[in-house]
Amino acid sequence: MNSSVIASALHLDRSAIKALKITDVYSMHRVVYSLFEDVRSPDQKLGGATSGILWADQGGDFHSRKILLLSSRTPAPKVDELHGTVISKIIKPEFLGHDSYRFKVIVNPTRRSSANGKLMAVKGREEIAKWFAGKAPSSWGFTVTESNMQVANIQVLQFQDKANRKITLAQAQIQGILSVNDAKQFGSSFASGIGRSRTFGCGLLQIVPHIDNPFFH
Repeated sequence: MNSSVIASALHLDRSAIKALKITDVYSMHRVVYSLFEDVRSPDQKLGGATSGILWADQGGDFHSRKILLLSSRTPAPKVDELHGTVISKIIKPEFLGHDSYRFKVIVNPTRRSSANGKLMAVKGREEIAKWFAGKAPSSWGFTVTESNMQVANIQVLQFQDKANRKITLAQAQIQGILSVNDAKQFGSSFASGIGRSRTFGCGLLQIVPHIDNPFFH
């Protein structure tokens, strides 16, 4: 990790959710991005430069909701003067010095069709697990085994962006144990996210060092 990475948690109570008009993925995206100054130039945006912002909706209940954030800069402490609170901390470089981690991540599982070049959703738990395990070593700097993974919460979301364009987004939650095979690439994957649709809550690797202790087997 060459620069600071900031981990944060956005806490929203029921009144904040209502006041901020959070109803779908796009409205959550809007709230998350409102916490940060946009540091990209128009040319950088056109060139596909990343925003430096990752987020993952942790859900909640009738009373509250929690969103995890990972960013290249510190977010505002509140969504605005009245709604939502943010707690942040800097991730220390040594956090990424382990060989193995327990992980959880929300992904947008897609592959490009060899027939027409279009992006197609990967469907079914087994196929999603196979897709993830196949991409991880070369694209993200770690390896996983399908037998140690769980694929859950498979869903297709539909919403409209600010230009009223209809967006369809396939999501799945994957968790398990990963082994780092390329430390530099893994650090980049952690800081920048993995896969597609990171703007809309996918790709944030939630990781905890995995210490294999034989006394607890």
